Amino acid sequence: MGQVLAFPPGSAAPGFERAAAAFVAAHTAGPGVWAAGTAKKYRETFGALGAKLPGSAAGGLAALETEVGRTALARAFDAAFGELAPATYARHLSALRSAVNWWRASKWLASDPTAGWARPKIPVDTTRALTRDQIDALSRLDAPIREKTLWRLTYETAARAEEILALDVPDLDLPNKRARVISKGGAIEWVHGRTGAAMLLPRLLAGRDRGPVFLAERRPTRPVASLDLCPVTHRARLSYRRAAEIFEQSTRRLAHPDAPQDQLAELGGWTLHQLRHSQLTHEAESGTNTPTLLARSRHASVRSLERYARPGPEAVARHVATNDPAARRRQP
Repeated sequence: MGQVLAFPPGSAAPGFERAAAAFVAAHTAGPGVWAAGTAKKYRETFGALGAKLPGSAAGGLAALETEVGRTALARAFDAAFGELAPATYARHLSALRSAVNWWRASKWLASDPTAGWARPKIPVDTTRALTRDQIDALSRLDAPIREKTLWRLTYETAARAEEILALDVPDLDLPNKRARVISKGGAIEWVHGRTGAAMLLPRLLAGRDRGPVFLAERRPTRPVASLDLCPVTHRARLSYRRAAEIFEQSTRRLAHPDAPQDQLAELGGWTLHQLRHSQLTHEAESGTNTPTLLARSRHASVRSLERYARPGPEAVARHVATNDPAARRRQP
């Protein structure tokens, strides 16, 4: 699907393919643009869906507001994505609904042709925590000092990646291996790291005593809020979107060690959130008590902590082997 400029809002509604291209184009130019990977995924959604739409439904968006058009859209969506995993299906549905909302704002649609569609129930993934060996492999990657520091600090503190990226240099207490973060609810709290991150941070800062800890690669090309601009280097704060994109791309080989090289670009890597998840899981496996885990995670309740503090399969296997009666009898 070729990229075109967005039509003026309120103009006559184009066909599905051109409307989808206009939606993507509106989000790949100007402020707040999508990353290249995000735009690619949206195009894949619309390309697959457009190929399944019958000619009458694809010819103009207005056709999607008729009973026949709504039925055709639902059938096309199911044909394109119905056999996919729930999480992937939900991603494509979110992409379509984002476009529908934009088309409605552009006065190309008066109603939502996806209204009433059920979002699939996505089962809780209990395997999201990385193993200790995977964390070790991550630390051995040939990556820039900024990435190594971000990954290590996020893992060691079990903090949210957004909190770590929001750190300014004065928020760091390097002698005590801790940092002051603003949590989800706006509270100011301490998160505690370890020696690994404490050794990397001075190398990253290179003497800076002001500005954001984690900076973008180059100076911004458009105005940036003063709080997000380093007065020393004049570079902006590293965005979560860019940090997540780099981490995902850097960890594809670790996530898929046996995948052919020519297929690796189509496979996903790890997420920054898995670093927080992994630290809490590893501490639970090591026997850290619940009050301490709650303090580390800064969750409001044990129920919120449960899915993070679930021991991984390797820890369960060790526990079973250690408590095997047959093994106990073989001990002197």
